[in-house]
Amino acid sequence: VDYVLVFYQRKQISVRGSDRLHRLSAPPHPPHRLSVELEADPAEGEMVLIREEFEARLLEAGLEMERDTEVRDQPVYGPSFTRLHVPWQVLSREAEFLKIKIPTKKVRPPPLYSRVCVCNPMDGSSPNTNRGLISLLHDEWARYGAFYKYQPVDLIRKYFGEKIGLYFAWLGVYTQLLIPASMVGIIVFCYGCYTVDMDVPSLEMCDKQQNFTMCPLCDGVCDYWHLSTACGTARASHLFDNPATVFFAIFMSLWVATFLEHWNLFWSILVSNGNLHGIVLLMDRLPGYLINISSILFMFGLTFSAVFGVIVYRIVVSALMAMSPDPETKSNVRVTVTATAVIINLVVILILDEIYGAVAVWLTELEIPRTESNFEQHLILKAFLLKFMNAYAPIFYVAFFKGRFAGRPGDYVYVFNDYRMEECAPGGCLIELCIQLSIIMVGKQLIQNNVFEIGIPKLKKLIRAWKGKGISLEEREEQRARPPQQWNLDYTLVPFEGLTPEYMEMIIQFGFVSLFVASFPLAPLFALLNNVIEIRLDAKKFVTELRRPDAVQAKDIGIWYNILSGMGKFSVIINAFVISFTSDFIPRLVYQYMYSQTGTMHGFIDHTLSHFNVSNFRPGNAPTSSYLPETTVCRYKDYREPPWSAEAYQFSKTYWAVLAARLAFVILFQNLVMFLSLLVAWVIPDVPKNISEQLKREKTLLVDVFLREEKEKFHLLQSLFSSKDQKNTFSLTVFSERASMSGTHMELLFTVPSPIT
Repeated sequence: VDYVLVFYQRKQISVRGSDRLHRLSAPPHPPHRLSVELEADPAEGEMVLIREEFEARLLEAGLEMERDTEVRDQPVYGPSFTRLHVPWQVLSREAEFLKIKIPTKKVRPPPLYSRVCVCNPMDGSSPNTNRGLISLLHDEWARYGAFYKYQPVDLIRKYFGEKIGLYFAWLGVYTQLLIPASMVGIIVFCYGCYTVDMDVPSLEMCDKQQNFTMCPLCDGVCDYWHLSTACGTARASHLFDNPATVFFAIFMSLWVATFLEHWNLFWSILVSNGNLHGIVLLMDRLPGYLINISSILFMFGLTFSAVFGVIVYRIVVSALMAMSPDPETKSNVRVTVTATAVIINLVVILILDEIYGAVAVWLTELEIPRTESNFEQHLILKAFLLKFMNAYAPIFYVAFFKGRFAGRPGDYVYVFNDYRMEECAPGGCLIELCIQLSIIMVGKQLIQNNVFEIGIPKLKKLIRAWKGKGISLEEREEQRARPPQQWNLDYTLVPFEGLTPEYMEMIIQFGFVSLFVASFPLAPLFALLNNVIEIRLDAKKFVTELRRPDAVQAKDIGIWYNILSGMGKFSVIINAFVISFTSDFIPRLVYQYMYSQTGTMHGFIDHTLSHFNVSNFRPGNAPTSSYLPETTVCRYKDYREPPWSAEAYQFSKTYWAVLAARLAFVILFQNLVMFLSLLVAWVIPDVPKNISEQLKREKTLLVDVFLREEKEKFHLLQSLFSSKDQKNTFSLTVFSERASMSGTHMELLFTVPSPIT
């Protein structure tokens, strides 16, 4: 049995009745191609005729059919199963039409299943050979205990088809290359832990004797505060914002290039071993681009609204907690607001992810693309755009917008005319970016893996089992009298819904690892731990919980590679701006080499804090009651002229020097990484040397086979004209499509009887 077709019909039931198998003999197959379409859920009446015509066309195409003939008493509406077998002759015929490459010499048995029929194969519906294969996959691949083993990609490809085999091959390569990235990330994090007690800016910020009196964090109710109270934030920030972070950002940019080149190398090996090809199925087309564009813009607006809502939440809650009389509540404002806001962001992201996935399918169906591959590409592009914006919008806000437009004391920017725009912590926004990224990345993976991929399928299975208990007494007696066949058991499994969700989850994770890794060096480690579980989880799902998918051929991972390549280039820009504008790496370099008297970092904190005369507060903005009533000047983090300057509160020359250094670093970083990426691409070949030599040998063998065939034709001609006495020499130039592909041109001189017409 290669495929099982399922349809619902009203049938007669007899508890004492027995079933017999009826095989329909297939007439000699005609030379035309097999081209069939299956009606889903056919009804009575006219649908019966359609189904009979459909089955007749299958028989005409050379397939063999087997179905149950049942004698029953009571009418019951239920599923019926028709089994199909595709003979080897039909497979060979279809392979020729599809131009599938096969060995010139038969070195292995025929495939275990057909790849040309548009039917629904289910798990275990093939002969005993497939049962052994699925058992082998379960034991060697779909167990968590096999996490340390390489995946049997060839077996996966043979049983599930090239498309699914390519997904697991790509996931394996990605996970394998996460190992060195994780190790380097751990080293960078350990370096931050080791040097935290030697970091001069952190020590200065924690030094109470410095006595930096900071301006209030909110208007009216907030008091002046000492910078030393933010000591913990400063020390934590150094763990992720240190000189090793820049090295790690460069390393990860090269890692992305290496990953893409390594996948190209691995893919070329798969192509040479597996003869991967692509097949598309024709469909109709109806333009719906206007609805698509307007709907996508609406979804973008919804995402921005959700992010803005969380921003308002942070501003309002910060103001309310600052009004609290409890000093401990006031001291934990930033930690509490940041943690709760990130959790809200995570919940919103998970909810909108599900909504956007359904919306992307609906919008793509409105277009009705011409081919199945076009349908998949359009769906992937829409889903990726929506989910990319949904997952990264909160992180982009913290990285590049938070604190940039807050204003300064005496001239703050307000939301709804009452609430001040939030500012970064004294240690910078990088630590908040790290918290945001880590919680969203880890939480998204844990919840999606445990709830969406494990919990929901098991819940659906329980619901189906609960519904199965509601069958009639006669049906129960019949089930006990006749044990269910394998196709009955397979029909209860969850239908396969495509690889797009699986790829999308990994692509979003790849963005977390590559785009903002400068702020969170442990991201590759968490991705590696997740993927070790993810591979076995997906394997177990495919082997035990899903119906066997259609065996779809594919020559590569398709549009996903273009998305990965684009994200890799985009990650270089993002990491350059994160280091330049979000971290304090550039301001520290500028201070050390331009403004420091000793060439060290001593005095850096005082250098980054501007002065503000408290008498310049607007009415109602100054603290109504203060523990420091003698304060005349407070400090705030910015590069502005002091109040006693002729250009009070304007950006200082230091500000423009730091800005110029930041922009110069962005340009230098991008060009350096681009050059090193080109070097990596040059060092790692797209096709291994042994594979290229193997391809040359294959082309040589093809030429030899062609020459042998032509000689046989010549001998045949010679035998036909052997009775003639007169001979003549003629020149015959032979061209072969395969020979021309190898760049070979052959001219053969034959001596044959004359005349030849």
